[in-house]
Amino acid sequence: MEFTEKTKLGSVLSNKEARGILEKHIPQLFDLMLDPSLGTFIRLADLPQLASYIPELTLTSEIVAALQQDLAKVSEESEDSGEITPVTDYEDESVARGSAAITLPDHVDKWGVFELKLQGPDHGNPFVDVTLSAEFSFEDRTLETLGFYDGEGVYRIRFMPDTEGSWAFRTKSSARSLDSIEGQFVCKDALEGNHGPVRVQNTFHFAHEDGTRYIPVGTTCYAWVHQEENLIKQTLETLETSPFNKMRMCVFPKSYSFNTNEPPFYPYEGSIEEGWDNTRFNPLFFQHLEQRIIDLGKLGIEADLILFHPYDRWGFADMKKGADDRYLRYIVARLSAYRHVWWSLANEYDLMWSKEIDDWERFAKIITENDPYNHLISIHNCLQFYDYNRPWITHCSVQRIDVYKTAESTDEWRKQWKKPIVIDECAYEGDIDQGWGNIPGEEMTRRFWEGALRGGYVGHGETYLRPDEVLWWSKGGKLHGSSPDRIAFLRGIMEEGPKDGLNPLQMSWDAPAAGIPDEYYLFYYSFNQPRFREYRMKPGTKYKVEVIDTWNMTINELEEIYEGKFRIELPGRQYMAVRMSRI
Repeated sequence: MEFTEKTKLGSVLSNKEARGILEKHIPQLFDLMLDPSLGTFIRLADLPQLASYIPELTLTSEIVAALQQDLAKVSEESEDSGEITPVTDYEDESVARGSAAITLPDHVDKWGVFELKLQGPDHGNPFVDVTLSAEFSFEDRTLETLGFYDGEGVYRIRFMPDTEGSWAFRTKSSARSLDSIEGQFVCKDALEGNHGPVRVQNTFHFAHEDGTRYIPVGTTCYAWVHQEENLIKQTLETLETSPFNKMRMCVFPKSYSFNTNEPPFYPYEGSIEEGWDNTRFNPLFFQHLEQRIIDLGKLGIEADLILFHPYDRWGFADMKKGADDRYLRYIVARLSAYRHVWWSLANEYDLMWSKEIDDWERFAKIITENDPYNHLISIHNCLQFYDYNRPWITHCSVQRIDVYKTAESTDEWRKQWKKPIVIDECAYEGDIDQGWGNIPGEEMTRRFWEGALRGGYVGHGETYLRPDEVLWWSKGGKLHGSSPDRIAFLRGIMEEGPKDGLNPLQMSWDAPAAGIPDEYYLFYYSFNQPRFREYRMKPGTKYKVEVIDTWNMTINELEEIYEGKFRIELPGRQYMAVRMSRI
């Protein structure tokens, strides 16, 4: 396959000969690529797009023609999928089948994590040479889950039982000593506060598996797990007193503005200088990640795991197909038994130059086929939405694609996709130079209210400049903004609202409303500042009326009882709401 003018520059840069041609004709391009954000867009562009995206390159028609002529002489390297077939004779027949030493608990709580630890062989490369799984059965039900190698001869199989009683298991493995091991354990009542995995409820909302309502109030800390221990501890302490019950976070480390430090662990054996062996995972990296997920679970916070992202200087975003697939099976084997895990295939999937729609669909198939618990799963966009009608997508993880219009589109998206709308990125409260990261707390709060009354759920992030470059959105630490307290106030309003969630109502042309007709109404007046509003409700139905100041976090219950047509006086300030509850 030859390079053409439509070849993505990421593909050109990944070819040694073609990269040299770029260095010859456009040497200044490589200085620009030191900016991680700009480097991402450069890799995604083709030559004509590059000329229009970055005028400072001054790409004359002569330079472009010479570049294309030289690149046409270079053939793209045939892609090695990187797929590796497990060894069929990993242990010879002298090894007794099922002879590995095992450790297991005799009981586990419902929706807890049962872990079978096996001490097995460690020769060769167990990460790719050995297959391991187990079938878990309860009466006439059978579930299969993958096992994984955890280093130093240790293999683990994790399982989340969802039914109380006696469970049995039997292992399957290409290694004789790990194969056909049988056992039993008892699943007991769920511990207090454990309501099971989150599921979609009533088309547009969420509930735990036991029916307990779940209102996602999320925040983003992309690389908090890749920081030093003191900062991680501070992040957890901040979360403990915050209103947030969902955290968006990356598995792989992130390279971006205000996030240029190296992580304490890498996911593979190897080094930046010598390259990575993506056939050998680094157990320390994944053990560290697991502990952070466990920490979030103790705080009642769902872990929305971002499996891929484009902001990378280590090569994890551009691995071969076999390596991608192997990584996904490994991460599912390790983490799917934790009830509070969500899968996010990507942050800004459409900025990843080396991935096409077929890749994302393949990734979704790997996750859903190997996750026996059917955790929530979605994919996040930058410039264009994914097709959220795909059957594997449980909810829409949205980043607004309009600079100004964000949560205002929620009810339109509900009608289009008929799934829960989670606006995971509506911009961030902060003061950095980028428009996505410098909205004030008032605007962040307003977007939360707009999204809620239009039947969706909005996510928070914070990007205030700090001398130490510890910005919440990337590294965690402390919150400095004014929106979290107001978001907590809104969460309380939502929890007090209809048990089936807020659903939009067409009550007026100029302000969103939500509720249940003739029972409950919530109106929001956003950046407008009316001195009064008139309402026309069904005659004979009486209402208690409360005027809510969403910024000052006050609720003023009016003394009168209202019905039919009536007028409510308002203070003429922005960010006011009115709540009506049937008496």
